[in-house]
Amino acid sequence: MRTFKTVLFSFVFSCLSAQENITLNIKDDGFRSIWYYIGKTNDEYTHKYSGGLGTYPANHYPFSVYSAEANKTFFCYGGASKDPKPSLLHEVAYFDHKTKTVSRPTIVMDKKTDDAHDNPVISIDNEGYIWIFSTSHGVNRPSYIHKSVKPFDIEKFELVKPTYLKDGQIKPFDNFSYLQIYHDDENGFFGFMTHYDTGVLKYGKSKPRRTSSFITSKDGISWSELQDIGQVQEGHYQSSGAVRTQNGKLKLVSIFNYHPDTEKGAGLDYRANIYYLQTTDFGKTWKNYKDELVLLPLKEVNNAALVLDTQKDKKLAYINDIEFDAKGNAMFSFISSFGPEPGPQNGPYELKTGYFNGKDWNFTKVTEVDHNYDFGTIYHQKNSWSLLAPTNNTPYKYNTGGELELWKYSDKKQEWTLSQPITKNSKKNHSYPRRPIHYHSDFQAFWADGHPRHFSDANLYFSNNKGEVFPLPYQFTGEHFKIQKK
Repeated sequence: MRTFKTVLFSFVFSCLSAQENITLNIKDDGFRSIWYYIGKTNDEYTHKYSGGLGTYPANHYPFSVYSAEANKTFFCYGGASKDPKPSLLHEVAYFDHKTKTVSRPTIVMDKKTDDAHDNPVISIDNEGYIWIFSTSHGVNRPSYIHKSVKPFDIEKFELVKPTYLKDGQIKPFDNFSYLQIYHDDENGFFGFMTHYDTGVLKYGKSKPRRTSSFITSKDGISWSELQDIGQVQEGHYQSSGAVRTQNGKLKLVSIFNYHPDTEKGAGLDYRANIYYLQTTDFGKTWKNYKDELVLLPLKEVNNAALVLDTQKDKKLAYINDIEFDAKGNAMFSFISSFGPEPGPQNGPYELKTGYFNGKDWNFTKVTEVDHNYDFGTIYHQKNSWSLLAPTNNTPYKYNTGGELELWKYSDKKQEWTLSQPITKNSKKNHSYPRRPIHYHSDFQAFWADGHPRHFSDANLYFSNNKGEVFPLPYQFTGEHFKIQKK
């Protein structure tokens, strides 16, 4: 018969073994982004999308957070091991705004895949502890949560053993996809995420529905039940944002499209429409942009959250980013096209924005791009909107990314104009520039590059509010690296 001490020893040993096997806490000697592709096309474009995707996808956020207390921007990314077939490393580092140096990155864990959908996201709690959330692409691999041992410190992380409620029972919280994580000093963590449900679709009982949902936790360890936002047909891709209201509450917003039912199983590529929901009470109630109460989950294509019907024009909708003005009104960016495959046949690929002015939505074309995954991120500073995206379609046309350019929005004319190039004369395409939470003027965007048509090295970069670009060193010695402009 097993005694209490034996059971306790066995439990502690298993926890230590899991920590030892999963958590690495190893210093890396440089910054290498994961290179990833999906979908062979058997033409000159090679893949449906591909390249240096260390800050991919649009539905993960954030990859970086500025801390005023530490005067550092902490960032994580999907790194690459040095193996012939690189494995995805979850790494974290920081930029010191006082010394203008970057730290050596810490390898928190090896995700044992090269799938950039498993990229990590980062958060900082009100005590300064750094949290790394290691996502998964579906249910075939587990997800993990790590917490720094010391506040504002990346030297050592410990594995957290989180749980959540399911049907009234406590279960391990060990699988989450497409996570966007926010922290509120009063309420704790709020996570938009996706979970996969089988046996619920009209076509293909074994095919999973991508169900958009949210989950909360006061301490990052004990999590609530998963609460579904959307269950429309084959599911959703969801992006999100957060802003403080004038009364100090955290307003959380989800924007999402949906995947139509298709007998041939192409629903995930044929994403359509854009929906908008918001909560100011940490998910207790949800409203649409008209401030009307909406009951969840949404199950019909035409529902109260719909703000743009792209399906009537037979166009796809690839949602990018969302940001807010000083009044808390939202602007989101998205790309529309006529098909998922790369190439001119599905153009024009239009990068657009939708802006809610307090009464109505204004939809404006920024410019034409050349790929569905030419992600653009939005900024609002000093009553002015700007957008950073790979809108210069070189050096590789009709592939993921390109040269980054900054665009400015005129409220008076309600149009976008090109402000300045950010990258130029590049040998590889730049993609997925990401805006930090609480961003500082020294560190406003973070992204990677990579050759889109074949495997390559992939570098990481950040830029400041002047449009100056700083490559992160692929390899360096010492504990810190003094940044230099490209």
